[in-house]
Amino acid sequence: MKHIPQSLFGIAICALANGCVTFAPAPGADRVQLIRNPADVARCAAVGNVDWQRGHADVRNLTVGLGGNAIFVTSEQNGFVLTGVAYRCPQ
Repeated sequence: MKHIPQSLFGIAICALANGCVTFAPAPGADRVQLIRNPADVARCAAVGNVDWQRGHADVRNLTVGLGGNAIFVTSEQNGFVLTGVAYRCPQ
């Protein structure tokens, strides 16, 4: 019986668990602002909610898809934004 190197086994498990997935940034996603102060979105228009678990995509990409340029962060874990409200703010 051949042995699978442990590193390949670890990579396979990680990929199956969806823990190592990376997302390519959508055009403009690098300019999406993360906002944590509600006053900073007072002059902005809400365009939708973003939820990493629903879209299995980076919330910045989801925001761009909704036509937004900012996210009011509603939950995050270890610096990773999980959910928020996408806004279109004046430039």
